[in-house]
Amino acid sequence: MEISRIINILSLAAPGFLLAIVCHEAGHALMAKKYGDDTAERMGRLTLNPAVHYDLIGTIIFPMVGIVLGGVPFGWAKPVPVDPRRFKNMKSGIFWVSFAGPLANILLMVLSAFLFALVYTQVPGTFELRKQFLGMLEYSVFINILLAVFNLIPFPPLDGSKMVSTFLDYETARKYEALQNYTMVFLLILWFTPIFSYIIRPAQLFGYFLMNVFAGILS
Repeated sequence: MEISRIINILSLAAPGFLLAIVCHEAGHALMAKKYGDDTAERMGRLTLNPAVHYDLIGTIIFPMVGIVLGGVPFGWAKPVPVDPRRFKNMKSGIFWVSFAGPLANILLMVLSAFLFALVYTQVPGTFELRKQFLGMLEYSVFINILLAVFNLIPFPPLDGSKMVSTFLDYETARKYEALQNYTMVFLLILWFTPIFSYIIRPAQLFGYFLMNVFAGILS
């Protein structure tokens, strides 16, 4: 891929990507505090400052590989520390703290879709940066969809698996969590087969649908 194209994608996608991964982790931290665990807050992780959530592999290297290969940046931030033993209600706490990250991405997706429609319908075409703003917001919509759907897959150690484990008895949950030993195999299957594209396609179509709905309302 040409360097100019890489720089262009990076400039449009980076803001949405950073906000997505930071809000994902901050969402976990905020919900953990709500359920009685302030571990993340005490360690300075209940914040939207990207510097404290930064992970070399997940925040820099992996997303850049995605961009160079022609896709959207995909990655992660450093997981926030959570101590379920401090939750007021352990099962409910684990479920909602796990869901809080993907939920933050879903809410950001909806907000980005609305802002895309707002710019598309209300900002005149003569505005020099209109195209760039639309590109940034469109990337934000689909990056947040990608992160939400991926993290909701019920395979350990993803957020979706922790949500599922709250409905299982102790022995079944331990056996279920043992699948984490095959996480790398699972990720390679998602990476090198079209399975994930089939999983995420309905959510991507919903993203386009939402942008069109908002555009119709604002027109």
